Amino acid sequence: MKYNRILVRYGEISTKGRNRKKFTSKLRENIIQALKDYPGVSVSASRDRLHILLGEENGDEIIPRLQKIFGIQSFSPVVKVERDIEEICKAGAALVHKSFEPGKTFKVSARRADKHFPLETNEINYEVGSYILRNTEGLTVDVKNPDIKLNVEVRKEGVYLSSEIYPGSTGMPVGASGKAMLMLSGGIDSPVAGYLTMKRGVEIEAVHFHSPPFTSERAKQKVIDLSKKLSAFSGSIKLHIVPFTKIQQTIHDQVPENYTMTSTRRMMLKIADKIREQHEGLALVTGESLGQVASQTLESMQAINDVTNTPILRPLVAMDKLEIIDIAQKIDTHDISILPYEDCCTIFTPPAPKTRPKKEKVQYYESFVDFQQLILESVKETETITIHGGADSSSEESFDDLL
Repeated sequence: MKYNRILVRYGEISTKGRNRKKFTSKLRENIIQALKDYPGVSVSASRDRLHILLGEENGDEIIPRLQKIFGIQSFSPVVKVERDIEEICKAGAALVHKSFEPGKTFKVSARRADKHFPLETNEINYEVGSYILRNTEGLTVDVKNPDIKLNVEVRKEGVYLSSEIYPGSTGMPVGASGKAMLMLSGGIDSPVAGYLTMKRGVEIEAVHFHSPPFTSERAKQKVIDLSKKLSAFSGSIKLHIVPFTKIQQTIHDQVPENYTMTSTRRMMLKIADKIREQHEGLALVTGESLGQVASQTLESMQAINDVTNTPILRPLVAMDKLEIIDIAQKIDTHDISILPYEDCCTIFTPPAPKTRPKKEKVQYYESFVDFQQLILESVKETETITIHGGADSSSEESFDDLL
């Protein structure tokens, strides 16, 4: 039987009070964006649930896209029929047969939202269940733990039947909680940080630091590919690629070796913060996990954070590496992240970086160079790529054209 709509359940959005409409509207926008390749689809949102009307579109193709949209607790492909018990029975049998294998059990669970329907809930259960049993050899009933649960919901406009429940990505709709800049390297951690930030409803734009000739075009393409994976969860992502060679060489020449890493992170944070200001972001996001490397000790974080008052979100701060890897594999970024192409965080790495740097010292070392001018040059020369929904094509424009 061909599904004609998909019923979406909100989950956490349902806990919102007066602001619920804002969240449901954003979820509706995100679903429309994700399904823009299907012109026959329409989406309607109410206070309690959302309906995706499929028209002539193939619901089986749409299901994988819905599973990546934050804000959906679960969803079910649905068949809508007229308020006629014979039609209800036939549709119910067709849905059960779709999932049936010899030895499986089933249960009919009816809900009569419209009390004017002539049959009561138990009568609907009996009529539909009896019809299915008569027309399905080898099927038995299990009311406590069935293999197939047929849901029948009677409403004023018709009767909705479903037998499958797909889990969603939960969380909040992307864009419902503002915008932040993700500092995206080519490693495992930062894409996972971006994914978890989007799950809480934050729209992200990625900032990547590129240092040619020390970092190659392959390293740049690797970050573009990671952005494509993340864009599947948000519809689109802007990737800002910052030329960082001159700043990195200056740090290497002017700052004592054991403080170069701290100074490098400080300059990155300053640049990301300026891009955030120009794009009206509210926070910065990093993939830092406490104590994982020298730059991620509390002392290092304090010395690096000193350059900005902007909130810095660290979704991975309490995770260990295995937990992070598990999520990276789940969102399909892991295999890209482990490709052996260098990024600017790995070049010029000192053999013994300071794990407890003093911010007064790094400020002193940086005072001998006009880094502000170098930072402004890097921001001005930043390249921006907009990546849509995991697509292979992307549009490029200079950062100046955006201002």
